[in-house]
Amino acid sequence: MKGDFLKGQINDLITMIDVSLTQSFLTPKSVAIIGASADPKKTGSRAQRFLVSHGYKGKIFPVNPNREEIFGLKCYPNLKSINEQVDHIFVAVDGNKIIDSIKDAISINVTCATILSGGFSESGSEGNELEKYIFKIAKKGNLRILGPNSIGLINISDNIILSANAMLELQDLKKGSISVISQSGSLIGALLAHGHSRNIGFSKLVSVGNEIDLSVGEIGKMLVNDPNTETIILFLETLRNSDEVAEMSRMAHAAGKQIICYKLGKSELGKELAKSHTGAIAGNDDAFNAFINYHGIARVEIFETLIEIPNLFKNKKKPESKRVGIVTTTGGGGAMVVESLSDSNIEIVDPGLSIKKIMQKNHIPFNNNKLVDLTIAGTKPEIVNKVISRMMKNKNCDLVVMVVGSSAKFRPEQAVEPLLKWANYPKPLAVYVAPDAPEALTLLHKNNIACFRTPESCAESVKTFLNTKNPVKPKILKNDLSNISKKLKKNISKNLSEEEALEIFKDIGIQIVDHKVSFNEKQAIEHSSQIGFPLAMKVLSNQILHKTETGGVELNIKNLEELKTSFQKLSDVFQKLKINNSDQKFLIQKMEKGISELILGYRVDELVGPIVVIGSGGILSEIYNDKSIRMAPVDFTEAKKMIKEVKSLVTITGYRGLPEVDINIIANAIVNISKFALVKEIKEAEINPVIVKKNNEGIVAVDGLITLN
Repeated sequence: MKGDFLKGQINDLITMIDVSLTQSFLTPKSVAIIGASADPKKTGSRAQRFLVSHGYKGKIFPVNPNREEIFGLKCYPNLKSINEQVDHIFVAVDGNKIIDSIKDAISINVTCATILSGGFSESGSEGNELEKYIFKIAKKGNLRILGPNSIGLINISDNIILSANAMLELQDLKKGSISVISQSGSLIGALLAHGHSRNIGFSKLVSVGNEIDLSVGEIGKMLVNDPNTETIILFLETLRNSDEVAEMSRMAHAAGKQIICYKLGKSELGKELAKSHTGAIAGNDDAFNAFINYHGIARVEIFETLIEIPNLFKNKKKPESKRVGIVTTTGGGGAMVVESLSDSNIEIVDPGLSIKKIMQKNHIPFNNNKLVDLTIAGTKPEIVNKVISRMMKNKNCDLVVMVVGSSAKFRPEQAVEPLLKWANYPKPLAVYVAPDAPEALTLLHKNNIACFRTPESCAESVKTFLNTKNPVKPKILKNDLSNISKKLKKNISKNLSEEEALEIFKDIGIQIVDHKVSFNEKQAIEHSSQIGFPLAMKVLSNQILHKTETGGVELNIKNLEELKTSFQKLSDVFQKLKINNSDQKFLIQKMEKGISELILGYRVDELVGPIVVIGSGGILSEIYNDKSIRMAPVDFTEAKKMIKEVKSLVTITGYRGLPEVDINIIANAIVNISKFALVKEIKEAEINPVIVKKNNEGIVAVDGLITLN
């Protein structure tokens, strides 16, 4: 029954894919090359030459008004002069010639166009306008575009090489089950080269270029439906059309195919766009990680891992725990893998009594450590077989790493061949081959066993496999925030004042600090007597986002004399910022104290959408970068997991006798602020700090910020 349900799920998702588009895009029966060249040294000649040299069986129509034939094929002056059906055009001309080609393609009902040419949005405002114009006319004419600035499509499984990548001068392209979608054209060639040196083949490689139309997600959905693709690799510089990528990930999971990505951009650049501390500590790369974790996409940081890791995921069961057994024939090689795993949450398991007995029986020294070092004495097929068999069948071990030393180079039958029997076992096996032994690596790869040339890549693959979860089923939470939407629609400002923000937080069930709003010194004195010293006093204006940075906060005011001094200081801040007298207000607050401070924030990230953040609070939140991030909204269970991920919050769980806090109160606050994802008017919201009080006294929001869309 479960299998039938899953099959139905897959079929429902596949119906979302345009079959005719897939055929014209991935397997066109006819191709026209605009700007074809008869000079083998020119880029314009490559697409035609590569189609022919790699065995394309369809029709090729070179288009160049200055030639009658190119490489033995009739050449056409333009697309309209071709009196046959054209599925796909490859555009290798510049400027206005591109526009003419697009219009001609629409006139003869071409389905797809790959635009090799650059000079678009990547080159400035003029190129950006040209890009928009081309997309506009193509969309109106039902012409789908790959690119511009795309190196093209490489379909090795069907012998369709519609690309200008110089690496395609290679004649023996190896077929495999890995498909690649890349935002970098040159990296397509790099992956081909790395794969070629390792006898690792590919199914399809697609360069999306500027991605003005056909996106990573839409192409990925086509590849999920491709019978020759088992693993999808993404090389990303940013994330566009995140909804499409999310849909692709759900389809891939339903089809049993893993998506693995490598992404550039761990820079501070994205943080400049954020107005809150939440935006600063949850930069674009952190938000991206939250997105891919939510959608079950694996991420690696070592480039070579991209082509080495797929076999580790292939038909393997993802465990709940992270227990690894390590066997080696070279102590140093095994130690390097252990060292590379040491900074992770992975447990190296004890090999067990049966393995110790095998080693004792064969006079192999065992030092009672968790690394099983067989040494030269144990580098024998019968011993390797026995030890690996017991480790693979050990219920307390989720993944096995085998490190093979020098024997892999000249005696693969000793420690490599005994591993082949475990190729289709549900428990994953990772093999690090320490010497330069390409034959051994090829043997392992052909048998679908994950094998690695470096300990770092091996360890990263192990960590990535064990930390990648299945896509999260979207949470459907009760939308009880409709009253907030109504209240915010009446607000004409892009930002709320702190007083207004605190009231919104109160509306969602978060306790806020006792406070009063004063318009002059006399009112401030009256309000201070009502609240009681010590006090905090702040400038109150929706024009001032970060009050501390402008000198707009006075803390620990103990008496009337200090209150008057603070009032004058804050008045000077208003004057310095040239804020009108009518807009000057002062927030008088009770000076709250607790055992810890945290930041609680919500943000609509420009790349991935709504996220919720919890982290270390106060003015040091950006320095410590101690946080947990999720896609919003979240439920109570996920909120509690987030709290445990913030290292500094261990101090509120009774650590070493420190006062304990009811973390359920904090978890409820996370859930409630994450529901802002259901309030389209809110762009960012933040409480910093939230004062955490001891025992069951709860939490108090003392500073709030809300930015509206």
